[in-house]
Amino acid sequence: MHPYDDAGVIAGQGTVGLEIVRQAQTRGIEPDTLLTPASGGGLTAGIAIALHATFPLADVLTVEPAGFDDHARSLEAGERVVNEKLSGSICDALLSSSPGHRTFSINRDELTGGLSVSDAEALAAVAYAAREIKVVLEPGGAVALAAALSNKIDLRGRCVVLVLSGGNIDPALLAEALAL
Repeated sequence: MHPYDDAGVIAGQGTVGLEIVRQAQTRGIEPDTLLTPASGGGLTAGIAIALHATFPLADVLTVEPAGFDDHARSLEAGERVVNEKLSGSICDALLSSSPGHRTFSINRDELTGGLSVSDAEALAAVAYAAREIKVVLEPGGAVALAAALSNKIDLRGRCVVLVLSGGNIDPALLAEALAL
């Protein structure tokens, strides 16, 4: 089974989107914008399909590490593009070479665009999450929060959903983030 470019994986990841929809409906809110970390695109595709089934006008954007923004560049080009390198970011969970074939065919139609954040911005988001919301995140799981905190997109007056995922962070890296 492919880790992201598989229909079953995309459907499984879509349960995150279903949970977002359920929580939004329970609270009587309608999301305007959703930011989600992206690697190969399975999580993004699953979430976007589930979210758009109920909230078709919501903007869904990927967030990736700077220099590894293959989704943003692929969406802009209208075709899959490849990252020049496969390492060199602390957001190691998000370093796929390019969007998957299946995931890009979905995301090309479902997404509004893509954003990227620096390693420093991701690390600052890790620290913010630990201090302010008491959640431990790995850098790749903190990129959506990093994009919001660093104003990569104007979110004023919008109902925004941030997907925060993954707590697999080296204790020394977490200590480094908290020392900022």
